[in-house]
Amino acid sequence: MKKQILAAMLAASSFGFMNSPALAYPSIFPDTGYSWVGDTMPYYDGEQFRIFYLEDMRDGEVGFHPWSLLTTKDFVDYQQDSMVIPYDTENEFAKDSALGTGSVVKDKDGLYHAFYTGFNWRSMPKENIMHAVSRDLVSWQKLPEDTFHGSKPYIYDDTFRDPNVFYNADYDEYWMLITTRSKKARGVIARYTSKDLKHWEDKGILFENDMGSSANMECPTLVKYGDYWYLTFSDQWPSRVVHYRMAKDSKGPFVKPAQDSFDASGFYAGKLVRDTKDLYLVGWTPTKADGKDNQPADWAGNMVTHQLKQRGDGTLYPVPVDKVTNRMQREEALVPIVTNGDVKNDGHEYHLSGPGLAKVVMPKIDGIKKITGCFTPGSQQGKFGLMFNVGPAETGSLNLVFDAKEKTVAFYNTDTACIDKTKPELSVPVSLNSEGSYDFTLLIDGTVAVLYINNQMALSTRMNAMPRTQWGIFSRNSEVTLTDLHIKNF
Repeated sequence: MKKQILAAMLAASSFGFMNSPALAYPSIFPDTGYSWVGDTMPYYDGEQFRIFYLEDMRDGEVGFHPWSLLTTKDFVDYQQDSMVIPYDTENEFAKDSALGTGSVVKDKDGLYHAFYTGFNWRSMPKENIMHAVSRDLVSWQKLPEDTFHGSKPYIYDDTFRDPNVFYNADYDEYWMLITTRSKKARGVIARYTSKDLKHWEDKGILFENDMGSSANMECPTLVKYGDYWYLTFSDQWPSRVVHYRMAKDSKGPFVKPAQDSFDASGFYAGKLVRDTKDLYLVGWTPTKADGKDNQPADWAGNMVTHQLKQRGDGTLYPVPVDKVTNRMQREEALVPIVTNGDVKNDGHEYHLSGPGLAKVVMPKIDGIKKITGCFTPGSQQGKFGLMFNVGPAETGSLNLVFDAKEKTVAFYNTDTACIDKTKPELSVPVSLNSEGSYDFTLLIDGTVAVLYINNQMALSTRMNAMPRTQWGIFSRNSEVTLTDLHIKNF
């Protein structure tokens, strides 16, 4: 069926495009319904966000990852345009038999330029920087004559990809950042400049991996917001986390903030984009093999967007997208169906304490939801949090766990009763706020759940068994009060 849908879409287009507008559909963590979202390349056109992305069809074809497009004004309602830039299906030695990450920029004459990675494992070099142009951001013309690849010193391991192109008004020139490797075999971000978007000059290394490894730094972006330039990149290994650095000048030097990430490895390849007022980080949360929670993460999944706020010192922190949470104002009744252990319930306030497990089980959850509340621990002992896929034993198999002693919030893919005996699948550092509490917002859309805590960190997760199952709150060997608990939808 998936191939039939794809074939029908291709038949309706010339050059593999869908030029007729698709119906908008509401989602906060979108995919297409028949494919998955890989690396995103967000672009703001002055009115709406054009989220180009590598579309993961998982159809077994030799070629892969065409550029496709999601368009939105509010990160809730999306229009889908599939395969706006296809990979080459005619020549097995084509430089773009697979497409990789890139970016879009508009020139002074109003022409749009896409720069992207062309990949072919049969060729040498395997990775090249390629160029296409468009008048409407949907129909693109490839310019193969503009293709170029790395030379000395960027020849180690044949890594030369993910071009991020923008006009740098500070220096009146176009910049291209490229993920590559130096002669020291260390991951670096190279800087190229141009006056015409056709001829590029190598200006050397902009930034070198400073995390104690030689890993590649994938999907870079460099954006000015307020008084600072922010450089982001994704650590390809071992942690697979999106990091950022900050500077007063686009050439650096770049400073590593004390907390240099926004999320755990459940969110990858995040790239910055801004409109006239706000700053966003757009990436993806992976699916899991065979749609099972106990399986490894896949490449690609659902698009996830964090809004980034700026502190007085210039450091950034993630919050839910304002336009999303403002839409979700319809209150749902919270009527516990089971309480077990030392639990006191007073409307939207719950007090859980005692040794062992105390828990409150809520009715089945499904669809798009916003859950908000505030946890205040009575002491820094034990663990507490939210449990999902609650079964007959009144415990969950999927748990978001707060640990005040360890100053972490983690995702445990195990039974609630066993969280003391296992390691978390994902974890982020989060400390108590000035009130000694954890304010949180949890956004859920299908099998994706993203938790925001204390204006400090986000934790993006995949929970395949979550939809249409009961959920709840719990404490384990701890004392905690949960206030202002609400669940809302559109």
